Amino acid sequence: MALMEPGRIHPTAIISPEAELADDVQVGAFAIIEGQVKVGQGSIIQARAHLIGPLTMGCRNEVYPNAILGGKPQHLQYKDEATRVEIGDGNIFRENVTVHRATTARWVTRIGSHNFFMAGSHVAHDCIVGDRCLLANNALLGGHCEVANNAFLSGNAAMHQFCRMGRLAFLSGLSGATKDIPPFIMQQNINHVVGVNVVGMRRAGLKTEEINAIRKLYHIMYLQRLNLPNALARVEAELGHFDVVQEYIQFVRSSQRGISGVQGPARFVDLDLAA
Repeated sequence: MALMEPGRIHPTAIISPEAELADDVQVGAFAIIEGQVKVGQGSIIQARAHLIGPLTMGCRNEVYPNAILGGKPQHLQYKDEATRVEIGDGNIFRENVTVHRATTARWVTRIGSHNFFMAGSHVAHDCIVGDRCLLANNALLGGHCEVANNAFLSGNAAMHQFCRMGRLAFLSGLSGATKDIPPFIMQQNINHVVGVNVVGMRRAGLKTEEINAIRKLYHIMYLQRLNLPNALARVEAELGHFDVVQEYIQFVRSSQRGISGVQGPARFVDLDLAA
């Protein structure tokens, strides 16, 4: 461990001799850094936070009180292997956030950069989270979930294990997903598609013509009573020259769990891969 200037590490903090902390890392009172933990420049580990290795964190991360990063996976088949968590730069882990390490050495729980994990949110074993994602209070990711860049899980939302969430997808509060959520799509309740994440796309800098293309895609995919192969074929024929449309198509075609449809009077369409 690198030598710190006086006062940067609180005297009540417990830091393993195996830990590697950059020379400006701040560690608060009663924080615990256990095992092979590597923390990059500019990071702040607040009071009572608990980091468990093998864990690698990049620069400028902030871990708030009572957050636990790197705990054992909640999996009945876990064999007490020294699996790991890898975290990028500039993330915020608020109070009581939990991130669990992978179940076997073949996998890793991986979090990108500039994500915001609000109080009580949970990232389970073997998950992959991209960049600039937001998990609001008590949002939950089951094991092996994949969340692409700029995705948004609202408060008390939950994703079933092995589900994927595409770029700029949005899951509403108190909602759940047991199927994949494609890029740019908004879902509510349980597997209920409700629209397109126009606000998120605008904030991310997508062009007006790209947003309009996704709006047209939504109309074809979810409101025309077409089965999945025919809907995808029509979308590709009419809108396939847009990169954002190709991103949606590739996501859906690679789905193992299928995607959901809209619900409402006389217009329920469940777009399953078996359709």
